[in-house]
Amino acid sequence: MSEPVFAGRTSRFAQWRKFKDKAAVAGITAGGSGVLMAILLIFFYLLYEIMPLFQSAHMEQAHQYGRVGSEAPTLYLAVEEQAEVGFRLAADGSYSFFRVADGSPVKEGRLALPADTEVTSFTIDSETSRIFAVGLSDGRMVIARHHYKISYPNDERLITPVIQYPYGREPIRLTEDALHKIALRDSDEAMVAIGYTAAGRIEARRWVKEEDFLSEEVTLAEETLNLPDIDIKPHTLLLGPTQDWLYVLSAKGQYRLIDIDEKEVTDAGVMFDNAQLTDARFLLGGVSLLISNSAGETAQWFNVNADGAIHLKKIRSFRSDDSGIATVGPEQRRKGFVTVNSEGQLDLYYSTSQRHLASEQLPSPVTQVAMAPRAETLLMETQGGDFLVWKIENEHPEVSWSVLWEKVWYESYPEPDYTWQSSASNNDFEPKYSFSPLAFGTLKAAFYAMVIAAPLAICGAIYTAYFMAPAMRRKVKPLIELMEALPTVILGFLAGLWLAPFIEKHLPAVFSIFIFLPVGVLLFAWFWNFIPMRYRKHVPDGWHPLIIAPVIIAIFALCVSMSAPVERLMFDGDMRAWMTAELGISFDQRNALVVGIAMGFAVIPTIFSIAEDAIFSVPKHLSYGSLALGATPWQTLVGVVMPTASPGIFSALMIGMGRAVGETMIVLMATGNTPVMDMNIFEGMRTLAANIAVEIGETEVDSSHYRVLFLAAFVLFMFTFVVNTVAEVVRQRLRNRYGNL
Repeated sequence: MSEPVFAGRTSRFAQWRKFKDKAAVAGITAGGSGVLMAILLIFFYLLYEIMPLFQSAHMEQAHQYGRVGSEAPTLYLAVEEQAEVGFRLAADGSYSFFRVADGSPVKEGRLALPADTEVTSFTIDSETSRIFAVGLSDGRMVIARHHYKISYPNDERLITPVIQYPYGREPIRLTEDALHKIALRDSDEAMVAIGYTAAGRIEARRWVKEEDFLSEEVTLAEETLNLPDIDIKPHTLLLGPTQDWLYVLSAKGQYRLIDIDEKEVTDAGVMFDNAQLTDARFLLGGVSLLISNSAGETAQWFNVNADGAIHLKKIRSFRSDDSGIATVGPEQRRKGFVTVNSEGQLDLYYSTSQRHLASEQLPSPVTQVAMAPRAETLLMETQGGDFLVWKIENEHPEVSWSVLWEKVWYESYPEPDYTWQSSASNNDFEPKYSFSPLAFGTLKAAFYAMVIAAPLAICGAIYTAYFMAPAMRRKVKPLIELMEALPTVILGFLAGLWLAPFIEKHLPAVFSIFIFLPVGVLLFAWFWNFIPMRYRKHVPDGWHPLIIAPVIIAIFALCVSMSAPVERLMFDGDMRAWMTAELGISFDQRNALVVGIAMGFAVIPTIFSIAEDAIFSVPKHLSYGSLALGATPWQTLVGVVMPTASPGIFSALMIGMGRAVGETMIVLMATGNTPVMDMNIFEGMRTLAANIAVEIGETEVDSSHYRVLFLAAFVLFMFTFVVNTVAEVVRQRLRNRYGNL
């Protein structure tokens, strides 16, 4: 009876064991598959968020209707914020507000023009202020503003357009002759108007605004600006928003740059040859000029300070074909613009990213273009007087490969550069999305962290696994591994608030520690050999760290205590100033050295633990066989143990590097977060991970900035993937090479 019972029980145990084996295999497979699926989902979600950045724009015609307002030629077209009401100013001084959707009139009228005068010129201060001026045949000018009042009767939006006269309905005298060309700029402090008269002279006036302290009434104090004579006939006058620069452009492409404050021509030249100027406008902010010509080219120009002088320089150009550009329409809130050539081809560009976003053929050539402030509606007038309304979808034109990774010449910069600056307080600000300084900062932080962590961790792992006494190893290894549980935010906090000021205060000590610590340890080891054996035998093999630790602490203390006297003796009491003045090395308190030390302590436990396990796991018979053949312990370590453990050591280094690349809080708190490209160990940096942490909470969802941050995360993801792939290939080769030892 007992044998069948025992056999049945054994069979049940075997079945239960088989079931547990299958369950373990299924569980491990499901877990591994889940991890891979999660990584794939992260990958595809990042792609989902960043793909819209590189999509082209889309344009399509929405409406077409006949002429609005008088039969006189159009001077100016505009569209208000909601793209519901359009504005047309005609050459006879009449104006019309109309529905953009169908051209139905909303309000019509005529500017307050004096009798027996004609409109001879037109200019606009900016699309943002909506202040414009018309020059008259008697040398005066009328300044007005198209404005839109919004109300919500019965919870429905009602837009009421009006014409305002910010300086009164009475025309302002600029000169005695007819104004053939005019330029106007208005600010809180002053208004400047410049005209080119029928007599061929430049006339300029400035009206300084003076506010009465009691009544708060603003009065204008007029002064004459005696600008130099010019030797070209202006096709266009453009006045910069700061009222400092006047751009005089001729039909043949000649230009004169006049400094209004200094009242002199600072630069002159020719913008193009064998073509005629067709249009000239300011880009958003009034720093850059968009210059179009009859050869089909539209170029961006702006002032550059070179060799202490200001020059107008061509930065980039855009061309679709050889047909002449008829008109240009800049965006009001970005650096984009549209062009329409003489054949009726409509092209959409973005200046800084140099992207040609879309191109469409219009039914007929156009003479006027106006883009709504939100850049989703385009209003155009054809040569026949009809009006076209086009809808535009163009969400993320600012981003391109060149913007992300190449040098870009931004406005007011002396030369092309790698720049990250995603926001500013200025409404005319252009975001700058260069990943180069962020990627450089990421690699810089990881490099200095690995320079500090890798030697300490690997050497510590070698000694702990191969030389240290087992009893001491059982205490040291868990203690070092416990360091990995320390939150990095604590390390960053200590690095930013204690370590950075400490290094700044004891800078000579930092250099002396790197010099005297290894020298002191070697001298102590040399001195140890002369101690009588009867004393040395009290320290068993593998317990030597107990006697070397006080030496290290004493060297640290000595270097710190001598820091101030050495600084006074050799560097006039300020080593930072000496480094800057004598060596040209700048010093920031929160710098790469601080980050390297702090991040090194965060990475050391990871590298140490994996490398120590790899070295300790080398089969003992290999070591014993080497020693039996006459090799010394050091020869055995170098020739047998290290090659065998090399796959694990390499994995430890790669995992530690991955930890350093992805570290956020230490870099965020221990460096100045300045996105600069400088290998100086005493300069700060900004990493991709820290940049995401700093800016993700401030960005608007689905904006270009938002998606660029996801692109930064994707770059980190791919960097980690590539590094891990290369590391695995190298590890497998090392395993195949040394696995048979």
